[in-house]
Amino acid sequence: MHMAKDLLSGHSCIMGNVPITLIATGTPDQIKACCKDLIDYCGKGGGYILCSGTQLDDAREENVRTMIDFTKEYGVYR
Repeated sequence: MHMAKDLLSGHSCIMGNVPITLIATGTPDQIKACCKDLIDYCGKGGGYILCSGTQLDDAREENVRTMIDFTKEYGVYR
């Protein structure tokens, strides 16, 4: 995602990429860290939508809720 942001910044909006493997097996703290990194880097200057990398069939409900809640709280354009 960092490379995509670097290459497409100012030309195209990008979205993704909280890995489904992390959402399925990670901890809420790992989810928050991943989301924070993506928001801090890819969200700089706008043009970024945070979401999972694929469908959430194998996701842990707690981790999906953590991704949503953290993003609503932290992922605000200032």
